[in-house]
Amino acid sequence: SKDGNSVISPVGNRISVFDLKNNKSETLPASTTKNISCLGISPDGNLAILIDEDGAAILVSLVTRAVLHHHHFHSPVHSVSFSPDGRKFVITKENVALMYHAPGRNREFNAFALDKSYYGPFDETTCIDWTDDSKCFAVGSKDMTTWIFGAQRWANLIYYSLGGHKDIIVGCFFENDSLDMYTVSQEGTLCVWESDTELEGLRKGPKYSERKKMEEEKKKREEGESNEDDDVEDIVGEDGETRGDVIKGSADTPKQVEGIKNVCYSQRSKHYFNKAGDFNKLTAAAFHKKTHILVTGFASGAFHLHELPEFDLIHSLSISDQRISTIAMNPTGDWIGFGCSGIVLNQVCSSDVTNVAFTSSGFVVVSASLDGTVRAFDLHRYRNFRTMTSPRPAQFSSLAVDSSGELVCAGSQDSFEIFLWSMQTGRLLEVLSGHEGPVSNLCFSPVQSVLASVSWDKTVRLWDMLDSWQTKETLRLTSDGLAVTYRPDGQELAVASLDGEITFWTPQTGGQTGSIAGRHDLQMGRKETEKITAKQSAKGKSFTSLCYSADGESILAGGQSKFVCIYNIKEHVLMKKFEISCNLSLDAMEEFLDRRKMTEFGSLSLVDEGTGDGDGVELSLPGVKRGDMSSRRFIPEIRVSSLCFSPTGRSWAAASTEGLLIYSLDASLVFDPYDLDMDVTPASIRQQMKKKEWASAILLSFRLNEMPLIREVLEAVPYDQITVVCSSLPDVYVDKLLNFVASTLEKSNHLQFYLSWAQCLLTLHGQKLKNRSGAVLPTVQQLLKSIQRHSDDLSKLCDWNIYNIRYAAALSKQRGMKRTAAESLSDEEEEEEEEVEMDSGGDEENIYNE
Repeated sequence: SKDGNSVISPVGNRISVFDLKNNKSETLPASTTKNISCLGISPDGNLAILIDEDGAAILVSLVTRAVLHHHHFHSPVHSVSFSPDGRKFVITKENVALMYHAPGRNREFNAFALDKSYYGPFDETTCIDWTDDSKCFAVGSKDMTTWIFGAQRWANLIYYSLGGHKDIIVGCFFENDSLDMYTVSQEGTLCVWESDTELEGLRKGPKYSERKKMEEEKKKREEGESNEDDDVEDIVGEDGETRGDVIKGSADTPKQVEGIKNVCYSQRSKHYFNKAGDFNKLTAAAFHKKTHILVTGFASGAFHLHELPEFDLIHSLSISDQRISTIAMNPTGDWIGFGCSGIVLNQVCSSDVTNVAFTSSGFVVVSASLDGTVRAFDLHRYRNFRTMTSPRPAQFSSLAVDSSGELVCAGSQDSFEIFLWSMQTGRLLEVLSGHEGPVSNLCFSPVQSVLASVSWDKTVRLWDMLDSWQTKETLRLTSDGLAVTYRPDGQELAVASLDGEITFWTPQTGGQTGSIAGRHDLQMGRKETEKITAKQSAKGKSFTSLCYSADGESILAGGQSKFVCIYNIKEHVLMKKFEISCNLSLDAMEEFLDRRKMTEFGSLSLVDEGTGDGDGVELSLPGVKRGDMSSRRFIPEIRVSSLCFSPTGRSWAAASTEGLLIYSLDASLVFDPYDLDMDVTPASIRQQMKKKEWASAILLSFRLNEMPLIREVLEAVPYDQITVVCSSLPDVYVDKLLNFVASTLEKSNHLQFYLSWAQCLLTLHGQKLKNRSGAVLPTVQQLLKSIQRHSDDLSKLCDWNIYNIRYAAALSKQRGMKRTAAESLSDEEEEEEEEVEMDSGGDEENIYNE
């Protein structure tokens, strides 16, 4: 980002913003049709251009999070880059570079207005870089050449081609305030190019078409021919209108304009990243112009930092064994971001992690894996402090921890048994047998020591943990059981089965209280390799994950579909369906097959094209870490593997093929007015603040509902006026103000100020808030969470300060004791010397008398 504190990265068909200072992330609501292949950010940080695999682009405002414009480039785009002045941007596709006028403050029907097309490379283009003054830009290509083009009509620089490499150009970079260049290729070679002309030496010239026309006229005059035809080559758009010039480069050097010398480059030096006999493919590069630092990433997962132009190695490190796909540096050069597609930092388990669960304290997380281990991790020290195993090898597919955090159990998918351990000792307490099929899910009752287990044997078993772990009840299902969960009060049990039904049971009596047929709500798409239609395929789909809402009135259900359904339990009706993805790069997204991919020999999607450079999931032979030529790729299928509601009930999360998705009722909108009229404006609100009408200003700011303005008004209220303002607020604004205070307190530094607001609101309106506790409970829980977090942070700081003060006091006391001892020792020595002198004086007197 522009301030250098955030990383903006594509995740599937959306972009996420990772805040490096506050350790938070946000996913923007805008999305493309397929996976995003390249991303460009304007210099002011307000606009972003997202381009997907097919070349479909959207213009997104990073301020309002809204989509401003749609455009299609009709072929895959390799890179996009804004000019430093923000007036132009260049995209590269195939072997051409297209320069557009960047969208600005002027309202235009077409936000992407084509300016020029630049031809030169003979193969696909790979990278772009601009000079600091936006006068020229460079384009790298797979034909091992780098082309420099003038963004304006320069008489002495139309195009220039640089060679010197034996592989694909990975990066090309201009030096700071100069036309000097660095080019980096895939075989690990760096070429340093020096220009004989400075940026100030570029001279304006005629249009390329006019220049070509002048050359032809001169040639015809020399040959004695008349110039009757005009040969002007322009860009012609799809609507037939002329859009701009076509600049075509060739291997020959452009002819000079009379009296102006063309720009010329010479190779200053050449350096190699790989040692003799060692080949490591260079896959990504980035250059920070102010610090002259070049960062290069390799296919082995290693990266190097060099200082240019001397090519001095600063640092070398390996971050993984995966290929580094992209590198970015922030404007100040403090942060370096590395992107690795498919990176897995698996330091503990040797196989897939199938389930995770927190203990009730929240400081321990437990994981189950197919490697036959259940591991407990301490979130204070971030270490694995307990590893639990079974007597014989087993693959654990389900996991549950009881409400006390003392009992841990895991279900096996191969031996059909449930293993029970003690968290404190890690000792195996019991092996629960009785299921005749793989155990698919486990769940502890939140109010009793009862474990519910569901299996493929069409049964749900309730195990009493206090009565020798005996089976308390067995519930019979009509199909294979896939998921089970308790209601938060422990008085109801929900079970999902293979036939697409959700059944509800009373755990105390073992009776069924209702069922929901959800198969028709899944709406599964058709996979590209399937021979049957999506409608027939949906008959074999089902829910694989269930979760109750915080109040227990609704239930979330997800599974082998792109939809997550929320049902009303009492009425047994579908309340809403959430489409978790619209990314067509995933499989089973569309109901009908794409006829454009069908041939007389079958679907083109069935052709295995090998690993290539695609974004599919790579399958390799067991034990092979890198360089596996037999690896193949498949397109991931959309599905939801797990669902979970937050304790406040205001948000829920879904683990899906596209990643972890979080849906919330508290999503902040830029403009969401409440009871708005013509008189409610920022100017009128600030006018009330000048009059010191604090209550009126707060009411007006909440009606406009702009968060920065509400914060401005609230922080302008004098501390001694908080009680007066809170007492005069209407009830409807008390809830809004308390919600704002709870959300602001989490990240504000004005702790006492906002705590005073919360205290006054709860003291003055506590009884009314208690009467509608169901509505304000999430807000109060969020307030408690914020206060607890600040309390933990401050207590750590205070403990550290107390320790330092005690240490300093002890050190000072120790030094004081040493000083006192030294002083007392010196006093004793002085007394002894005086006594010696007195004795010697007495002896002399006696001798004199004698």
